[in-house]
Amino acid sequence: MRWVALLPLVLLAGATAVPAQAVERDRAELDVLFVGAHPDDEAGSLAALGQFKVRSGVVTVTRGEGGGNAVGTEEGPELGRLREAEERRAVGKAGITDVFNLDKADFYYTVSSPLTQQAWGHEDSLGKLVRVIRQTKPKVVITMDPAPSPGNHGNHQYAARLAIEAFDKAADPKAFREQGLRPWSVSRLFTSGLKGERTRGPNCVSAFTPTEPTDRVWGVWAGASAYGGQTWAQVERAAQREYASQGWAGFPDVPTDPAQIGCDYFTQIASRVPYRVDNRGPLGILEGAIVPGELPLGTKLSAKPSKYAVTAGSQVKIDVTSSVRGPVTLTPPSGWTVRGDTVTVPADAKPGKARIGVRVASGGKSGSTEALVEVVPALTATQQPLPQVAQYQQWAQEVGHLELANLVAPVLALPSGGSRDIDITIRNQSDVAREGAVSLTMPAGFEASPEQRFPSLAPGATAVVKFSVRNTDPALPTGMRGGDYRYAINISGTTAHAALELVPATTIQQAGVSPVVDGVSGTGEYPGPELDISSRWEGDDCTSVNDCSATARLSWRDDTLFALVTVTDDVLGTRLATADCKRHWRTDSVELTIDPRGRSENTSTTYKLAVLPATAEGPPCALRDADNKQGGAPGVRVASKITETGYVVEVAVPLSEVPGAVDPASTGLNVLVYDSDTQDRTGQTRIGWSTWGGVQGDPYRWGRAKLDGYTPPPDRPIDPPAPVLPLEALASVDSPQSLEQSIRLGLAPGAAPAARPIHIRHGFLLTSEKGTAYVFANGQRHVLQVAPGLTKLPHGQLLLGFVTTRGATAAAESR
Repeated sequence: MRWVALLPLVLLAGATAVPAQAVERDRAELDVLFVGAHPDDEAGSLAALGQFKVRSGVVTVTRGEGGGNAVGTEEGPELGRLREAEERRAVGKAGITDVFNLDKADFYYTVSSPLTQQAWGHEDSLGKLVRVIRQTKPKVVITMDPAPSPGNHGNHQYAARLAIEAFDKAADPKAFREQGLRPWSVSRLFTSGLKGERTRGPNCVSAFTPTEPTDRVWGVWAGASAYGGQTWAQVERAAQREYASQGWAGFPDVPTDPAQIGCDYFTQIASRVPYRVDNRGPLGILEGAIVPGELPLGTKLSAKPSKYAVTAGSQVKIDVTSSVRGPVTLTPPSGWTVRGDTVTVPADAKPGKARIGVRVASGGKSGSTEALVEVVPALTATQQPLPQVAQYQQWAQEVGHLELANLVAPVLALPSGGSRDIDITIRNQSDVAREGAVSLTMPAGFEASPEQRFPSLAPGATAVVKFSVRNTDPALPTGMRGGDYRYAINISGTTAHAALELVPATTIQQAGVSPVVDGVSGTGEYPGPELDISSRWEGDDCTSVNDCSATARLSWRDDTLFALVTVTDDVLGTRLATADCKRHWRTDSVELTIDPRGRSENTSTTYKLAVLPATAEGPPCALRDADNKQGGAPGVRVASKITETGYVVEVAVPLSEVPGAVDPASTGLNVLVYDSDTQDRTGQTRIGWSTWGGVQGDPYRWGRAKLDGYTPPPDRPIDPPAPVLPLEALASVDSPQSLEQSIRLGLAPGAAPAARPIHIRHGFLLTSEKGTAYVFANGQRHVLQVAPGLTKLPHGQLLLGFVTTRGATAAAESR
């Protein structure tokens, strides 16, 4: 209710509340900021964050609304509210009080960064992160892995890419000028983790071997003493157990033997300050940014090559930026020469990355940094990348981090016993025109078309040569059991490598009779081969065939796909209520996935059906998950039987419900089984037909099926409809935990622009803008539509979040 007539009286008599405005204040400043996608993403770094003994904070882009729930039936915003509370308790054990949510939706598990970008929106997400950095002024930012490595969550990839871009944009006075905030230069940027070999014990801070020798990695030993007689490893584990909704409450104890405790590792991506590679442990990560090195704290020092890719015999200039004056010394690898700011690569330099050391002396002291280049052959040949890898490589080039572009090994899928075309891109990296020939050397069980010549290429020019490759030995193992089948790409005396990944293939025959969906294989219902779907792809190994193994039979008839899955499982998991028929990976279930054309980049253009063989009420339930339109499964018929050795599931899927007409010659298909042997709504093992880590989100790694004799109706569209993504997320203005933090720090909730000042006066909200107020009073939540002026509020101690029609936010409380 509005009370505009009482405005003068209330203004005179009321007590002032605490508005939250987006202004720079010392109470919001941080030293270290971790940027992740979900609650729990920081959980593997808390031992280090706690040991830094500085003020750290966490940015969490989403509240994990799309994750599982092992403790209740909440989903969507209510699950986000629960998971935010878990995260705040968890990070609090490492002394962290500030968690900044960007209010984006955790829509479902995907390995696609492009789909994540579509869901979150690039400019808005980047702008919010830049705002948080400018407001909190961290000196060190830590994030996740930006590369589309197999199994890497697409949300993790994209959160990392946002952090890497924000490192530059937050310092750029021309970027996001509308925020009205001063630019802020983060000193050092890291990703969490180490690619390579590691050890345990106190020496893990230095006894590790990166796969890429030029990676700059720091380790923080988790066995150091924390508080309460605990090691930091124990504190980190206690924090991880706070994520009960994710099934982490039962995580085992960490070792007490110091020799068995490892490190949290961090790989440096960029630095604007001096650092020493040999300064190990927590201080090495903070050096130059938070703790001084040889030069005074605040000294700026960085080096950039004039070009990243260099060829043998070429030259590269090193541009050094330093805030102190003094002589600069360049130290390249052995055999390289230096003249002034120019480094000459020797004629016999081998391909690979190389670090060029930079040292600046001033006042009898010095500081160091490095420039990174990569020696490449005069002619390079690369296999065509997967779509999401191509997008990642383009991103790395656009943001000026070419050293990140080739972190993902080039692979393509090939059906067992099948063939495909592969494009090989030839690039002239030298400064003179070149021509030549390219050929492929295949491993046993594969063959490729003959050597091909390519025309003369000008410097920097490219040409594409097409090869046909075929698997000649269908007996070779597929999936993880076969791994990558590497082959050589030969060009002008140099060799590059790529790989093929074999996926299983089958022919689905037409049923002689229309199958009766009853959990039994009747005569003529499934004439095709039986598929072994017992290969593990994630989780614990099956202890025996009785623990977890399965077979599947498939057929089609009358524009319907039928599947009969027989699972051997000696211990059944939790029976979920029918109303809780979702997040099927929490218990025993079967998943059938269909990629209509066999070429989807992510699962938003696929059909994924999950079936729980039994519910608390008895009958099975079916749902669509993480696909073109997750939720109910219209037209699907399902039956199940619980047997003495496990269970049987039979389903009928109308192909009219699949997003786009099925290509009968090359349909992507997978059958996956999730095994749970506990009653705590957590899974232990995942098995299936085409098996790779994270395969449920990677359509290119699904098997291939030929629907023998099937033709889709001529009027059925080939292209899939636009995906329906579940994008409802909890807003910070609707979270008491976020509101309390906003008021404490003096920042607008949700990393949004600040609304005009709001006030609470004797039970009234005073605002000059139209919007929505979320009011928490005496344990109750109220949502009020607000117009400029006064709005009557509920009685009691009040905590209030406010969002205007233009998306600006504020928070206030009554005193």
